[in-house]
Amino acid sequence: MPTSKDVAAVAGVSQSTVSYVMSGKRPISEKTRLRVEAAIEQLTYRPNAGARALASRKSQVIGLVIPLTPESHFGSLMEFIAVIAATARRHDHDVLLVTDEEGNQGLERVVGQQLCDGLILMQVHAEDERIPVVRKLRVPVVFIGIPNDSAGLNCIDADFARAGELCVEEMSQAGHTSGVIIGWRTQLVGSKLNYVDRFLGGAKGAAQGLGVTLDHLPASTDRRSIEAAVDACVAGSDGRPAFISPDMTTLELLPRILREKGLEPGRDASVIGVGAVSEALVELQESTILDIQPRLVSQRAVEILFNLMNADNPDAGGTLELIPPLVTHRHGTAGHSATAPQSTG
Repeated sequence: MPTSKDVAAVAGVSQSTVSYVMSGKRPISEKTRLRVEAAIEQLTYRPNAGARALASRKSQVIGLVIPLTPESHFGSLMEFIAVIAATARRHDHDVLLVTDEEGNQGLERVVGQQLCDGLILMQVHAEDERIPVVRKLRVPVVFIGIPNDSAGLNCIDADFARAGELCVEEMSQAGHTSGVIIGWRTQLVGSKLNYVDRFLGGAKGAAQGLGVTLDHLPASTDRRSIEAAVDACVAGSDGRPAFISPDMTTLELLPRILREKGLEPGRDASVIGVGAVSEALVELQESTILDIQPRLVSQRAVEILFNLMNADNPDAGGTLELIPPLVTHRHGTAGHSATAPQSTG
């Protein structure tokens, strides 16, 4: 296996010059840099990750901290994890998964032992007990989620409040004067994960502004629970009920249940979903979907982290970025024809 000494011999430079070309820590002439790069390509040289980490005091690893709880939706989490890992690899870093068994001690351990160059935290609570620890850490940290006290922190998330507003706006534009939010699994409502409250707050605020009656019926993902919520909505509607749901199982069942009750989606009722378009199976193709873009959120989280890791002063201030939902209209929403996705701010 070739070494940096071999590269130096082929390029006709010192071994330290090879190191400087690869690290960029010192200016090297263009002519010399090209010779070194040609030698690296010729020898197919790849620096040893362990030696490189030791020399730079960098681990080439980022930590992904996810408290795995019973209410966690593992399918959604895996989409985040896959994109984060792939994006990190493009930056020549691996991902270390840190779960919640150790609590805050896990954060202190991976940083104190220099196992990670930076951290991404998921499943962020409104009052997140990890924040005091994060403020003391010596590595950059990015939150996927927004705690109530976000001052000085680097946070990114889907704009759930705007998604809630857009759902009600879609409902109103389709001519509905009343509707129901069906979903947000019962264990999530009132939980510490504040994206639920942000969504509901946005939806209720828009309903009040538009003069629309909006109820929220938490439902489990079993058919009986969904049917009960549908019956309650139909009974309280003006004859053309509208359904908003962030749950993919609910969205799969809704069109079937509505037809069984003599209601045709797009004509007698509207179905508006919130989620990721990648999850929209064949059964969902008639529902208008507000895509909260988890892949883009994940990608941007990694990009923000690497910007901080490469910054001269990563502790300066904080950032807050909200990714707007994309709306895809389909015939399941009364009054709309199917259109391509569009970004909405």
